[in-house]
Amino acid sequence: MLFHSWYFVIFFIIVYLIYLPLRGTKLYLYWLLVASYVFYGWWNPLYLILIAYCTVTNYYAVVLMQKYQKRKLWLIGSIVNSLVVLCFFKYGSFITHNLNALLALSGISYAIPKPGVLLPVGISFYTFHAMSYTIDFYRGNIQREPSLIRFATFISFFPQLVAGPILRASDMLPQFTGKPEIRKENITDGMSLFIVGLFKKVALADYLALYVDKVYDAPSLFDGTSLIFATFAFGWQIYFDFSGYTDMARGISRMMGFNLRLNFNNPYLATSLGDFWNRWHISLSSWFKDYLYIPLGGNRKGKFGTYKNMFLTMVISGFWHGAAWTFIIWGALHALGRFLTREFERSDFYNQKVPKIIKQIAVFAFVSFAWIFFRAHSWGDAVLIVRKIFTSGITNPNFPVLALIFCFLVWIYQYLYELYMSHYSNENGNTYSQHSIFPDSDLVWNDITRIVFKSLKVAVVILMILYLVIFTTSGNEAFIYFQF
Repeated sequence: MLFHSWYFVIFFIIVYLIYLPLRGTKLYLYWLLVASYVFYGWWNPLYLILIAYCTVTNYYAVVLMQKYQKRKLWLIGSIVNSLVVLCFFKYGSFITHNLNALLALSGISYAIPKPGVLLPVGISFYTFHAMSYTIDFYRGNIQREPSLIRFATFISFFPQLVAGPILRASDMLPQFTGKPEIRKENITDGMSLFIVGLFKKVALADYLALYVDKVYDAPSLFDGTSLIFATFAFGWQIYFDFSGYTDMARGISRMMGFNLRLNFNNPYLATSLGDFWNRWHISLSSWFKDYLYIPLGGNRKGKFGTYKNMFLTMVISGFWHGAAWTFIIWGALHALGRFLTREFERSDFYNQKVPKIIKQIAVFAFVSFAWIFFRAHSWGDAVLIVRKIFTSGITNPNFPVLALIFCFLVWIYQYLYELYMSHYSNENGNTYSQHSIFPDSDLVWNDITRIVFKSLKVAVVILMILYLVIFTTSGNEAFIYFQF
């Protein structure tokens, strides 16, 4: 059930109208759980067995940790159980394919049968939700959740279920306690976030996909210039697609009285690769930092240990995105980029002498180059694209001018917006990092700025709605991150 489909609109209206009068009772949790299971079961009813299994096993792992000794043993069992389920469904075919290749190289004729199972939508996300709960309880960061219904609602909460942002129990479980508060700002901010996300997905991401898919589906038919434009376009496509989904998820949640964490913070304005990963898919980056990088030793074991831990974290992050060597190479490229630039980015020369725009362009160029391996269908296609980019002459890429204008306008808007917010924070002694298309309504504005901003916000939303109504058709394209 796609957010940008009429099925979802009807579904949400029904869920919301029943949810509102139930908020003052404990029944609203049961209703949210039922709605979330209907939403997830819409893809495939069999998926419900898997998410229920993930929920029950992680919930009772914490119960056992609290009740019996050997807490670490129960934790390890819970993590292994979650990872085995994730690996079987997501990486089973990849693992058996590579094992069979090794057997063939060894002269062994036997081939391991492939699992032949479908990848359940969102399994990577809700598996990480559940694992964070058990790990945080073991560390003493949170208390055990006494209600299985509340925990099940946390794991399956439908706005973010299939593509994030990745939730933390410490953030969400308290929000499911008591009556969710809905003010007028929840409705207006939530609706504007949803419309912005819808516009990003349907008007921008799906439009760019027309060119990107044509080029990347047959890279041998295109020259280097077209491949460069398609690569840059994919960078914007995946940003609009994924941040569009999370904007819509945050908007839906806001209308229901819940706050999801920001997942994108103008990543293409990053001035270093470290800065990029503090802005891109923030919930995943912070998850790997807290539950993998730091437990491995972080930066506490010298330069070699730091780089080793960074490399493992980035490669595993790449593998999390997909069961293919291209994703592993993508993660390794980002690790290599961090190795080569980390010390330089800390230098006084880089921070004080290099113009900000140069740093932003350099980071965007590297990130775009790495996207080649993320988007290419195979290792062979990726190598072909890289070779053509660096060897072909300059020709007309036949890139749609409107797409260029869209990307340029978004980049300029984000640049000016971040510049303004940086100035505002400095003038008022505040730190404001929650950058989005629209800032949250609880930001303190002076009266004139508030009036101007709200007028501009309404005008932009109206223009987006008009564009969506006039120039786009009903969306049928799934979000990119559904496959991860």
